[in-house]
Amino acid sequence: MAEPRHIPQDFDPIGPETFDSAFGLYDELRQRCPVAHTDALGGYWALTKYDDVARAATEQDTFITSVQNVVPKIAFTGRRPPLHLDPPEHTPYRRVLSPLFVPERMRTLEPVIRKIAVDLLDPLVARGHADICKDFGGHLPVRVFGEWMNLPEDQVETLRQAGADFVHAVEAADLELMKPTSLRLYDMARELIERRKREPLDPAIDITSALLAARIDGEPLDDALVLGTVRQVLVVGIVAPSVVIGSICVHLSRNPDLQNQLRGDLSLVPAAIEEFLRLYTPYRGFARTAVCDVEFRGRTILKDEAIALVYASANRDEDVFEDATTFKLDRPNIRDHLAFGRGPHQCAGMNLARLELRIALEEILARTSHLEVDGPVLVAKIPEIGALSVPLKLVPRKA
Repeated sequence: MAEPRHIPQDFDPIGPETFDSAFGLYDELRQRCPVAHTDALGGYWALTKYDDVARAATEQDTFITSVQNVVPKIAFTGRRPPLHLDPPEHTPYRRVLSPLFVPERMRTLEPVIRKIAVDLLDPLVARGHADICKDFGGHLPVRVFGEWMNLPEDQVETLRQAGADFVHAVEAADLELMKPTSLRLYDMARELIERRKREPLDPAIDITSALLAARIDGEPLDDALVLGTVRQVLVVGIVAPSVVIGSICVHLSRNPDLQNQLRGDLSLVPAAIEEFLRLYTPYRGFARTAVCDVEFRGRTILKDEAIALVYASANRDEDVFEDATTFKLDRPNIRDHLAFGRGPHQCAGMNLARLELRIALEEILARTSHLEVDGPVLVAKIPEIGALSVPLKLVPRKA
């Protein structure tokens, strides 16, 4: 057996970070070492340039996700489609998911999401201060997902706590804590599947019923993979919105003129959300494994070595986005950003994410005359990037 090769460590992904240094690390790597290696978290390569990330995301036959889909590697309780599978195996699960995020479905959810946002925000604004991540962002996505998944009311709070515990365990890289928290989410998924077997809903509006009704060549989907899909869906959309909302509020606190511009014309919010997603992509990136030796910018990555696609870096690549660290409304190539990934594993729920973020920002701005950071900002650890806790002073808007 060949000896493992020694590769010098180019960066430390688990060192202390601040809100700005987390993004600054990748700014520096793009200039100094755009294809970087680290021994941390099991060892992996990090692609930080836009073109390299886009290549690895779209060349699905060369760069697969079924070996490792995220850094650090955390899947140890079974495969969870569609993220853990490669095409064509993953395709039936994407085919079930995609219709549940179409614009028509989102329009029916909009008034529900807005009511949730208002109900959460009003007491916080009346109080005059809040941790916008924990007091608002920590609840909004869970309640929205509860509506989208048609969760029984008693499961929504259980999901909020179980999801938070799982994310905390992942960020702490605590394998002993990850296992029981992940298994709690599996228990929730089993309970939901059994409920839908007894009381099926319209597959056009219910993901669990849709998975149970789906067929491949006349046969139902594999039971274990249906369970894995429901388990994946339960938690996948409840972390990123909170991180983005927190990061947006940090940015607006630092830029009161932009805050007032958006507050004065809420029609600008959708364009602002796209630029915020580019600047504050909530996941550092997802992982792939090459099925053969590959080369990027003169560096050879061997077959089976883990590769991180650092979307948060690619979205600040100066070769693609002019003046990339600056917020610009109506950036001409804004739709090229990779906040939702690209290729066969592009985020299926991006329409819901955009809707949720738009409503959140509209309602925050509509209910305040000013907001500013009022305490230390805590930052998320890998695999997320951005704000985890943002104390805000909220000045109510006068009637």
